[in-house]
Amino acid sequence: MSSKGKKTVPDQAHPLVALYKEMLYYRRFEERVLVAYTNQKFSGFCHVHIGQEALCVGVQKCLRPSDYMISGYRSHTQAIAKGIPGNQVFAELFGKVTGCSRGKGGSMHMFSKEHRFLGGHGIVGGQAPLATGAAFRIKYMKEDDIVVCYMGDAAMNQGQVYEVMNMAATWDLPVLFIVENNQYGMGTDIRRTTSVDHLYKRALAFDMDHSMVDAMDVETVIQHVDKIVKKMRKDKKPYLLEAKCYRYKGHSVSDPQNYRTKEEVAEWLKKDPVLVLGEKLKSEKLATEELLESWDDEIKTRVRADEQFADESPNPDMSEAWMHVYLD
Repeated sequence: MSSKGKKTVPDQAHPLVALYKEMLYYRRFEERVLVAYTNQKFSGFCHVHIGQEALCVGVQKCLRPSDYMISGYRSHTQAIAKGIPGNQVFAELFGKVTGCSRGKGGSMHMFSKEHRFLGGHGIVGGQAPLATGAAFRIKYMKEDDIVVCYMGDAAMNQGQVYEVMNMAATWDLPVLFIVENNQYGMGTDIRRTTSVDHLYKRALAFDMDHSMVDAMDVETVIQHVDKIVKKMRKDKKPYLLEAKCYRYKGHSVSDPQNYRTKEEVAEWLKKDPVLVLGEKLKSEKLATEELLESWDDEIKTRVRADEQFADESPNPDMSEAWMHVYLD
């Protein structure tokens, strides 16, 4: 058969395919979490990361397993990206003993010492001092790692964040502060709460390196963050990165979202990182519509298996209440 008659077979080993599948897994995982919550499989607070997958995936591609990461309460997929198995995250949501925090943390408090994921944290801005402490440890031990500290835009109005940014800048501590600016602090437009047009400008107070990135494009995130991380490993200094993104669901599961218009959401949906990359895969002959659908089916099956693991896992024994209270 001539080359003209040959059927082009998509390269499923292409890096863009792997990025797409990972983002799609996080999207389907969080969608399933919402279904489980609606079905009353767990209760309490629950904040999903739908729409912000490109940042999560892109940043992780630039890190080493030994790097530390810490986040806020919207951290299910960040925990998975750092190495915690998805079924353990689901089990943690359900309060099961097989969860990454043995069912004691729930949605907002994922944690793994093994994977150096220092937790999701329910206190707005509370992760910043902990991240800075971990960065001080790296410097004290003369290690070559960095700390990634995810924060929401609302955290940028918390006093403790600026206290530790000053410390990090003064002491040359390798902490990458990433502001996930999804435009709203709960239901408040960020423009109503700050006097600057870009949050990364807050770094100017500390003479700290800073920039902004389009966090709806995973390739852009990787290219941008890779340069930052390489520079940080060399000069051992902190960095403030403002990541412009958007969440497609409410602040939490109980959010009616009446503070933003349908038109605004529709505009941001045009930038959906999963759909946009899917279209690029098709345009570059790396996938077909049928192939995208088959990957979606595979990933939905994987997510259902994660949930089934959580369903079938045991609840913690009452004796667990007395465990991990004091240091042995």
